[in-house]
Amino acid sequence: MAKEFIIAIELGSSKVTGIAGTKNIDGSLNVLAVVKEDSKSSIRKGVVYKSDKAAECLKNIINKLRNNLKTNIDKVYVGIGGQGLHSVKNVIVREYEQPTIVSQAFVDGVLDTNRAMSYSEQKILEAVPLEFKVDSQYQIDPLGIQCKRLEGNMLNILCRNSFVRMLRTCLESAGISVFDTYLTPLTLADSVLTDGEMRSGCLLVDLGADTATVSVYYRNILRFLTVVPLGSANITKDIESLSTDEETAEKLKLKYGTAVLDGLDADDNRKVKIDTDRTVEYSRLVELIQARAEEIVRNVWNMVPEEYRDKLLGGIVLTGGGSNMTGIDKLFRDITKVEKVRIADFISQHVSYSNCEPLAHDGTMNGVLSLLLKGEENCAGAEIDDSLFGNSSHVSPTFTTTSTATDAQTASAVQGNAADSQQATDTAAAQQHTVTTTVTDEEEDDEEEEETVQRKPSVWGKFMTRVKDFGHAIVTGESDDKSV
Repeated sequence: MAKEFIIAIELGSSKVTGIAGTKNIDGSLNVLAVVKEDSKSSIRKGVVYKSDKAAECLKNIINKLRNNLKTNIDKVYVGIGGQGLHSVKNVIVREYEQPTIVSQAFVDGVLDTNRAMSYSEQKILEAVPLEFKVDSQYQIDPLGIQCKRLEGNMLNILCRNSFVRMLRTCLESAGISVFDTYLTPLTLADSVLTDGEMRSGCLLVDLGADTATVSVYYRNILRFLTVVPLGSANITKDIESLSTDEETAEKLKLKYGTAVLDGLDADDNRKVKIDTDRTVEYSRLVELIQARAEEIVRNVWNMVPEEYRDKLLGGIVLTGGGSNMTGIDKLFRDITKVEKVRIADFISQHVSYSNCEPLAHDGTMNGVLSLLLKGEENCAGAEIDDSLFGNSSHVSPTFTTTSTATDAQTASAVQGNAADSQQATDTAAAQQHTVTTTVTDEEEDDEEEEETVQRKPSVWGKFMTRVKDFGHAIVTGESDDKSV
């Protein structure tokens, strides 16, 4: 029986994450597999900049999931985010000669006109209806209301055309078919924000490695979206200024990082070990980290439109890897003067696991889990034949192998040859995803017999040669004329 599961992929600045799972009737998730690949050399600020390396990264993700699930993958869901993503308001007006009742066709016409808007070097990825102005009254739902003037206020989410093209090229190079793409900031909000927060007004901040994504919700509608090109990786780079490598700087950040200086004695003489020979003052390290953290928070708050700053009754919600820094919630309170700050370290939906380790509740998996929740279609292809992974003695006629043996290995070479041949078959099968070979029983027996004949002289001949050389070495001291 064919398997059913959903595959979601999130392209992050530090890693690409692939996840497989199923959705239950109650809306909960069951995770089947999670794989990750380092993306620092191919993705910057959430955007693909080296499509060949990113494509290789995606291929590895698909192959790992495929081998984990023992099932081919037909299509996937992909999240879009990163630098360049931002919102722009747009107004579409329709005027009528006579009072007219607003129908669904009228609303669809406004939405279509908005979708047809052209922006220089930018593409509309999503259009969010904010509200409609029916004559002089604002309405969320204008259907059935009579008016002579209909105004649609829209929020268009844009991204640079070049970024979209790079992502498309990357997916095509990797040979990945996509069911659909979703804006990760929108799916993330659905998974970590409560209805009360979205209704009363809140600020959602996803603190990533290279970027901080800022979303404002009010009355259950997205009102503003932008991406600040600053993240926790900037803190790591600042620590590298202490003449240390990136790996050590990252460890120092995770171990000693704090976003606030409260309680730190200015005369603190503690030392932090950088390497075997060097140390740095603890106060200096913390000041370095706090200065960059404060810069990130101030830039995030400066992006929030003035009209919504006093409407955040639902508070501020922090998520992403950067939300794990000690004191980051207090720093947001100090700078924004918003007292209600919450850290969303995991999605609100229940998650169970099958043959998979439980995921860490540290905010880093919220994005890809939200994409998994958004998917609806089965992404599974045909199940992979168990013989490709087992100890089957069948050898595909498409591939051949050559066996060699040392003196100590000669006795086991005949038995190991079949396993070597099977391993080569498995490797080629994994590269081609699916290998289908149709051979009659008679042809299969003939080919296996032919391979055995071809292998025997090689292994047997080497064995007999060794026996002759050994015998010759024993008797050569007695008589050069004797032979075995």
